[in-house]
Amino acid sequence: MTTSSDVIEDAPKANDGSPMPSATLGGEQKRGIEQITLLLFIIVPFLALLAAVPLAWGWGVSWLDLGLMVFFYYLGCHGITIGFHRYFTHGSFKAKRPLRIALAIAGSMAVEGPLVRWVADHRKHHKFSDAEGDPHSPWRFGETVPALMKGLWWAHIGWMFDEEQTPQEKYAPDLIKDPAIRSISRHFIYWTMLSLALPAVIGGLVTMSWWGAFTGFFWGSLVRVCLLHHVTWSINSICHAVGKRPFKSRDRSGNVWWLAVLSCGESWHNLHHADPTSARHGVMRGQVDSSARLIRWFEMAGWAYDVRWPSRSRIDSRRNTGEDGSRRRKDAVEAA
Repeated sequence: MTTSSDVIEDAPKANDGSPMPSATLGGEQKRGIEQITLLLFIIVPFLALLAAVPLAWGWGVSWLDLGLMVFFYYLGCHGITIGFHRYFTHGSFKAKRPLRIALAIAGSMAVEGPLVRWVADHRKHHKFSDAEGDPHSPWRFGETVPALMKGLWWAHIGWMFDEEQTPQEKYAPDLIKDPAIRSISRHFIYWTMLSLALPAVIGGLVTMSWWGAFTGFFWGSLVRVCLLHHVTWSINSICHAVGKRPFKSRDRSGNVWWLAVLSCGESWHNLHHADPTSARHGVMRGQVDSSARLIRWFEMAGWAYDVRWPSRSRIDSRRNTGEDGSRRRKDAVEAA
């Protein structure tokens, strides 16, 4: 699998030898209508999250609503962390075909954009991490407090409205060559519609009421999408501005412990940038990484294989040797 460190330069060709049209890539350019749609997908769920507290205070929230929100949150979150990120972007493991397709669909249901574009952007991020060319570094505008505030906004949300697009033929040619993955990416809007509709349908059927459908949609779709978006974006912004850095990396990626559970282990970001192909990001004692645990279960079931688990020697070779080095060594654990 092609990763950020060995991107294939040549664009894929159609059967007649001509370049594949951009329309097959899951969206190469952001047109005006897409910019508006993107804005709606950011603002509407965010307004729903702001309304959640007073509305819950007024008419409460049922266990069904919370169950729908939690289930679809972690379905999409693991689809992103295991599928889009560790598998499709970095090749941390190999997957049987059914798991490959399932991860592509689950990640698409997180409503974070077409698969091919997501992977291309992230591979480019690793190639230029926190340097010129990084699509979403919080250090883009400098290191002063005003510049960092502007940079954090850019890394969190602003970069998605940039008209300059990552060339997908260059950064994700392996995915473009797979017809099934290309189709899933191209039909992102349908997975979005399914992701937003399912909580409402389930809520309505379980309660046999329109009110149950509405609250299922409110909590399981709008609030869930907003929360997941901001947690994912925080990896780009917060985890590249603050956090502990026990491992050597050429950027400013840090570990932010309080995001670990919500991010499914992605906020152990320093190790990830020190060893991008590692299937496990939380490698020290107490570092919860639910994505790594699920990958282990996939491996045990025979669905995943050739998993790149970090060995003790590999972890130690990437350690910073500054203060607390001895304590970090003591806290290290063997690969899961």
